[in-house]
Amino acid sequence: MNRNRAALRWLLLAIVILSFSAASFSQIAVGISVRVGPPPLPVYAQPICPGPGYFWTPGYWGWNDDAGYYWVPGTWVVAPVGMLWTPGYWGWGGGFYAWHAGYWGPHIGFYGGINYGFGYTGVGFVGGEWRGGAFYYNRSVTNVSVTNVTNVYNRTVVVNNTRTVSYNGGQGGVEARPTPQEESAAHEHHAAPLAAQTEHEHMASQNRQNFASENHGRPAIAATARPGDFSSHSAVPARAAGGEYHAPPMSPKEARVNSTPANKGNLEGGFRPFTKPNSTNSSSNNSQNRGSAANPTYQQHGNPASNPPRENTSHPAPQHRSSPPPQQHKSSPPPKQSAPKQEHHKGR
Repeated sequence: MNRNRAALRWLLLAIVILSFSAASFSQIAVGISVRVGPPPLPVYAQPICPGPGYFWTPGYWGWNDDAGYYWVPGTWVVAPVGMLWTPGYWGWGGGFYAWHAGYWGPHIGFYGGINYGFGYTGVGFVGGEWRGGAFYYNRSVTNVSVTNVTNVYNRTVVVNNTRTVSYNGGQGGVEARPTPQEESAAHEHHAAPLAAQTEHEHMASQNRQNFASENHGRPAIAATARPGDFSSHSAVPARAAGGEYHAPPMSPKEARVNSTPANKGNLEGGFRPFTKPNSTNSSSNNSQNRGSAANPTYQQHGNPASNPPRENTSHPAPQHRSSPPPQQHKSSPPPKQSAPKQEHHKGR
C-alpha cells in the first residue's frame, strides 16, 4: 500500500512537470531592460506561513514604463508538488539592466547571487526541502508556526552578511556567476510563475505605495501572507530602506530600452547575466560591463551594519576567467629537403 502511494505521488509530480514543459526556460526568462538600476532591497520581516504546502517567494523590484521601479511584495504561494522557486533578478550588461524572470523547477537555479533573505542566501535555498510529496520547513530561517505546520526541522544557517544590493554585475552590483549546479539546473524544464504570482505582481504595479518614487525604497507593503492580499491583517511594512534613495536622472520612458534582436538574445537563458558582448562594438560594451560614471543607477551607499542580519551570503563568488590571448598566426614551415635526410624534433 505504501509503495503504491509513493508511486502515485511521483506520477502526479511527473504530470505537473510535463504539463509545464511546453514553456521553455528561454521563453519565460525574456524580460525588460532599462538604463537605471533598481534600489536596494528593503529590510522587512517575513509573514508567518499560512499552512502546509506554501512556499516563500521573496519580494523584488518590478518595472513600469509609467512609474519606473515598484516593489512586488514577498509572499507565500501554494507550490506545485516537488517544485522549487528560483527568484528573478536584475542583471547588468550591454549598457543596461535587464530582468531575468523567476521560474519553478526541480532544482534552484542562478538568481544573480542576490541575498533575498529567508533562505535565499545568494546561492541555492536553505529555507526548506521536499521529502516525498510534503514540504518541510527550516524554522531557522522561515517564519513557521508548529501549530499550523508540523513538517519542520532546524538547520542552522550562519548569518554574517547584510548586503541589500538588488542587481548582478555593473558598478556596485553583486559579482557572482553560476555554479556548476546552477548551470545544470538552467537546462532543466521549468514552469512559468503561477497565475496567483502574476496577479500579485500586477496588483503591486497598480498600488502607488509600492512605487520607489513614492516610498523612496521603503515600501509600506513589503510582504504579504498570501498573494494579492494587501490588507492590513496580511501586509507587513518595511522596517527600513536598504540604503539612501536617489531619484533617477531620467524619466521612466527615457530609461526604457526598446527590445531589439541583439538584447533579446542576451536576455534568453536568464541564468547568465549578459556574458555575450555586442559584436558591433565589443570593446565599448566590455568597458560598460565594468561600470562607469556615465551609467546612471540607483546605487545606494547606506550603512549595512545598521540593518538587521539576514541569511549568510558569504559564499565566495566564482572568479572571472579572463579570455586566453589570441594565438599568433604562424607561417607554414618550409618544405622538407629530400637530402640530406635529417630528423628535427620540435618540443611540444
